[in-house]
Amino acid sequence: MPLNPIVLTEKEIIEGCRANKSTAQKALFLKYGSVMLTVCRRYARHQMEAEDFLQDGFIKVFKYIHQFKEESTLQTWIRRIMINNALKHISKSAFKKELIGIEDNYDQNIDSGTYAKLSAEEILKLIEELPQGYKIVFNLYAIEGYSHKEIAEKLDIGESTSRSQLLKARRMLQEKFIELQKIAV
Repeated sequence: MPLNPIVLTEKEIIEGCRANKSTAQKALFLKYGSVMLTVCRRYARHQMEAEDFLQDGFIKVFKYIHQFKEESTLQTWIRRIMINNALKHISKSAFKKELIGIEDNYDQNIDSGTYAKLSAEEILKLIEELPQGYKIVFNLYAIEGYSHKEIAEKLDIGESTSRSQLLKARRMLQEKFIELQKIAV
């Protein structure tokens, strides 16, 4: 008798995936697929690439589910796999093609109301428009909470490059916010 993926507990899903049961795998995908696609989308250049990251990431999740030790939540463990998978697919050339210098006029005044007027979707769209290297470091630091040391290790770059990419990402976002502020006025 097949298991109903809707009524499986997380423990049953984990045990079923470890036993390679397709119903448990489907339940896991249904439970976390959309959240993980959002994670993948933050690192991808476009939707199709995000879907590729997601598919490859879930293949790894199913392959390594026996290594899940429940020291963190299942969602956190899957998220880590998705991020690491996306980073492996991204070329380091994204960092080599971008200038390293930080310009003097980094700090500009932005009306705090500008941020409040934007939806989360609009902010994510602005982040998506960042150059690939900026976007990756910004997501890892500002959204995922990695330190510059951890980012440097994950991306095989220097900590100073990570800091520089973050500063430039923030500056570019500030410029976009300022432009939106001008348009709104």
